[in-house]
Order: sequence, then structure tokens, then C-alpha cells
Amino acid sequence: MSVAGPSQDAKAPSGGREPHAVGERGGMMLGWQTLLYKEVLRFWKVAFQTIAAPVLTSVLYMLIFGHVLEDHVKVYDQVAYTSFLLPGLIMMGVLQNAFANSSSSLVQSKIMGNIVFLLLTPLSHWSWFVAYVGSSVVRGLAVGLGVFIITGWMVNIQFIYPLWIAVFAILGAAMMGSLGVIAGLWAEKFDQMAAFQNFIIMPMTFLSGVFYSIHSLPAFWQQLSHLNPFFYMIDGFRYGFFGQSDVSPWISLGVVATAAALVGGLTLHLLRTGYKIRS
Repeated sequence: MSVAGPSQDAKAPSGGREPHAVGERGGMMLGWQTLLYKEVLRFWKVAFQTIAAPVLTSVLYMLIFGHVLEDHVKVYDQVAYTSFLLPGLIMMGVLQNAFANSSSSLVQSKIMGNIVFLLLTPLSHWSWFVAYVGSSVVRGLAVGLGVFIITGWMVNIQFIYPLWIAVFAILGAAMMGSLGVIAGLWAEKFDQMAAFQNFIIMPMTFLSGVFYSIHSLPAFWQQLSHLNPFFYMIDGFRYGFFGQSDVSPWISLGVVATAAALVGGLTLHLLRTGYKIRS
């Protein structure tokens, strides 16, 4: 039996418009809104695991690294190490959980077999993209906000350029949500998903300047860090707090926006062709 991909053979009824669903309050939602609502509800129902647990992990990082290195590491002038560390931990939580949200959702749906019910709907590949990436952004920002609320009182934090903070947080979460969709489409079992996260996402996150400034590294490792797009996400995000960064925020914005566009474009292409979800 052949099942259509999310965009090619399934056509929306009523003159090409997407179907509507009735919300909890009786309002009508478009197809992509319904899928977005379902994906947000999926992680919110287990918020203790999907939000509280990563927040606790970041709090432990703050307590341990802040206590051990506060008096031994000086990064920026007039910026304490714990103050420097907090934006990096917030962004790390945003990125890792945005990726985990979309990737785990797709892998679970494929393994459990309920993805067929989405494939039979007339939702376009754009609807899938907005729903999965949008819910990943929501989860990533929720974790980041939780980290800030719990640990923000521990340090002297500033908000010199709030717009930069918002731009890098949203762009970074969207890129990681897109990358999670790619990983979820590629992986056929949880072992493959874990390998993708442990051998690609985790090292690139930890080697992006979360716990240190790249200026403290030898020249070779500084140049290597500039090849890591995660570095630009965290460095630009940190600039919004202190007005200081290792590279210009405009360079970081260009790199992150380009990377997000490329990853997003590849995600849309894979969804449009039904990569590994159409048989």
C-alpha cells in the first residue's frame, strides 16, 4: 500500500484550503494550527520531563562551574564568570531541547506507526514544517526562560541589547528544530537518534563557547571554533546581555541566518519528497 507524502499527492479540499479542526473552546483551527497545537501539547503534557529536567541540569552546571571557577576565570572586563556563564547555559538549553523536540516526535511516530495518520491528511510540507519547527521553538524558549528564572537571581545579569537576545534565541531554536526534523526523518530507531545527538549535537554545543571564551584557546582551536555555527549562536546571544562578544554580532547574525536558511531549505525538501516516511 502506498502512502502519499505530506505535500505531493494529498490535495487540500475546499478549493485548495487546508481542513479545519475544532479547538477545545469551540474555535476553528487550520490544519497546521491543529498539528502545531498537538505537538506543543505533546511535550507540555510531560513538562516535568521535557522542561523541568533540562532546567535542573542547567542549574547544576551553574552551581558546580560557578562555584569552582568564579574566582579563577576572567572572561570580559567587569563581567563575573557566573554572569558570563548564564547566557551560554540558557542558549545551550534552548538549542538542545529544540532539537530533541522535533527529532523525538518524528522518531516516536515512525516507530509506533501513528505517522500514517498524518500522511493521510491533506497537510502540505509547509504545514509539517511550521508545526514541528514551531513547537520546537516553543519548547526551546520555555526551557531557556526556565533556566533564566531559576538561576537569574544568582548572578548580576544585564540586558543591554534585548533585540539581539530575542533574534538569536528564535533563530537558533528554529535552526535546531529544523535539524531535529532532518534527524527524525533519517533515524529509523532510537539508537540512531541517540547517536546523532551524542556524536554531533552534544559536542558542537559544548565546544561552542558555553563555558569559556574562545580567546582563551590556542590559535588553532580558535580558528576551528569559527567553523562551528553553534559558536555564533551563543556568542551573538551573549552579546545581547553584555554588549561584548568574541566576534561582531553582525557576523554572527549572518552565519546563523545563512545556516538556518540552508537547514530549513533542506528540511522542506525532505518533507516535500516524503524522505523515509513514504513507501
